[in-house]
Amino acid sequence: MIKISQIKLPIGHKETDLDNKIRKILRLDKKQNFSYEIVKRSIDARNKPELSYVYTVEVKIASEEKILKKIHNSNVVKAKKIEYRMPKSGDKEIRNNIVVIGAGPAGIFAAYILTLAGYNPIVLERGKEIQNRQKDVELFWKTGVLNPSSNVQFGEGGAGTFSDGKLNTAVKDPSGRIRFVLETFAKFGAQSDILIDNKPHIGTDVLCSVITNMRKYLEEKGCKFKFETQVSDFRIENNSIYSVICNKEEIRCDAVVLAIGHSARDTFQKLYDLKVPMSSKNFAVGFRVEHPQKMINECMYGYDAKKLPSAPYKVTSNFPNGRGVYSFCMCPGGYVVNSSSKENGTVVNGMSYSGRNGLNSNSAIIVSVGPDDFGSNEPLAGMFYQEKLEQETYKLGQGKIPQQLFGDYCQNIVSSSYGDFSSCTKGDTVIANLRGLMSGEMEDSFIKGMNHFANIIPDFNRKDAILSGMETRTSSPVRILRDKGLESEVKGLYPCGEGAGYAGGITSAAVDGIKVAEVIIEKYRPVNAPEERL
Repeated sequence: MIKISQIKLPIGHKETDLDNKIRKILRLDKKQNFSYEIVKRSIDARNKPELSYVYTVEVKIASEEKILKKIHNSNVVKAKKIEYRMPKSGDKEIRNNIVVIGAGPAGIFAAYILTLAGYNPIVLERGKEIQNRQKDVELFWKTGVLNPSSNVQFGEGGAGTFSDGKLNTAVKDPSGRIRFVLETFAKFGAQSDILIDNKPHIGTDVLCSVITNMRKYLEEKGCKFKFETQVSDFRIENNSIYSVICNKEEIRCDAVVLAIGHSARDTFQKLYDLKVPMSSKNFAVGFRVEHPQKMINECMYGYDAKKLPSAPYKVTSNFPNGRGVYSFCMCPGGYVVNSSSKENGTVVNGMSYSGRNGLNSNSAIIVSVGPDDFGSNEPLAGMFYQEKLEQETYKLGQGKIPQQLFGDYCQNIVSSSYGDFSSCTKGDTVIANLRGLMSGEMEDSFIKGMNHFANIIPDFNRKDAILSGMETRTSSPVRILRDKGLESEVKGLYPCGEGAGYAGGITSAAVDGIKVAEVIIEKYRPVNAPEERL
């Protein structure tokens, strides 16, 4: 095949225009037949208001070597097709269970690979399956009644289920795992556009059904899911995992995939008490910031483009004090959601449905934090700092999402009302003064960041931009240490995913789960014939 990159066509072009462009680039006559597949698509908005789609395609054609010899274009190369392949199975006999703790992206994809390879894992999840979890979340947003085990953070699909379902990642993986993750999501019901979009997303509404379909498939193939089953203890003998204890049941295991989310603070504490090696990890905290989506579209596209998807953005800055300030988990056409998972603690996140058709955009504008802010280098210091911020936010809003306009935040006064637009939220809100939640230095960095971003996105620092507090769970405050073989010092324990400190989003967590599954496959002999050999 021949790979062609940087094919630029105007927004609104016809399919035949892409055909003709490929024919022109490859210098083909009108009679020469070929077929092609779009492998990547992005929007180029640098020459506003003239916007373009930019494509990368793979072309199948006869005499490709002859064609390549006559083309002197760095954007035209021989395609290297990379397909994911599972490793060869090991020879060690499985005497007990292979257990996966957590049904988020890392856990589900670890279970998926293990199941396809014939290992019949058991997945333990403290929360509920999607349908009942959705009911608990909706009830919380409507009434404020929280189920600590079934909420935006805990349950089937993990925290990413109630987000934007973003699938883009900075992780580079030449093994084909990233493509495999996207193809798997599409196989179980995600829109096919995720296979070609430069910044793919599913949306929380579609992601819920995708995860359900994936779980039902795994159950049919021998994987066992146990919901409302929280692991409360680990039995370690001779520095190896022996069993896990949950709901007064002890499950013997040869290997444990530790795919807990970054909100599993009780599990972090238990592992720390058991002296499982771990360290504190830097992360970032801040506020959800809302702007009208129309404003963001006009800035990014040059006009409020009706035929284009709601525009995303990404902004970042660094200051002499060493603080980084940047956008995180930007949700075009989305909602600010109360994402609390613990009584007397409030945390917010962003969420978009697949259509991204809400009136506002929102993004976490966050400030980096580290041991100087935590007051200690102890492994759980960042976790306790997180918890303290969430408790203070809860007190400020009395369980509701506390909000303030950016102009009033700068003046340190309570807002009297919204400005030219209202907030789009899931969960009750209350007007409050958010000053004092962060340190003075962090507040100064946040304000400077907002003003700096106005040089990139005009009016980003508008006085009526709506701030919601606080976004604290941007990433895990803990890293559970593992060696080059992805194994803890406690043998048989494989920390992975975002909660263990090795990922930052749905796709990277899924890829990390796959990597851990591969290590287990390479060690053990399957318990039955593989369903599929990828």
